[in-house]
Amino acid sequence: MYAFDIQADGKDALYREVVGALDALTGGERDGIANMANAAALIWQYLPDLNWAGFYRMVEGELVLGPFQGKAACIRIPVGRGVCGTAAASGETQVVADVHAFPGHIACDVASRSELVVPIKRDGKVIAVLDLDSPVPGRFDADDALGGEAIAALLADRIG
Repeated sequence: MYAFDIQADGKDALYREVVGALDALTGGERDGIANMANAAALIWQYLPDLNWAGFYRMVEGELVLGPFQGKAACIRIPVGRGVCGTAAASGETQVVADVHAFPGHIACDVASRSELVVPIKRDGKVIAVLDLDSPVPGRFDADDALGGEAIAALLADRIG
């Protein structure tokens, strides 16, 4: 069992500590599903104001639900649709302050108000996305995007 004591002051420090803990959790483990599961649990435990944290994996050209923490979620998302599908299609991080204003938003949990989706790439191809939802409007900012991208970079070779 792992025990982490993450008590950072500020987002930069928080994400550094989360990435360090995630490195300890996933380093040397070859099972991508196990690594995504531990990553979702760690993110859920230490990032404030989330109501969903998890992954969608690229499977045969569409996003398929992976390990997560939160309410039951949409199982399949077409590439290009919603925030996750847009991140997968563009290969770019999506920071959405108000999901209700995002064209084609897919509402898996009606309590979600803002969202951060970070594509996870290997060899230039999107293999998954990290999806974080919050019931707080405007919860995510550029610092969260950078932190999510650091998580994605660490996991790119550890999730299969």
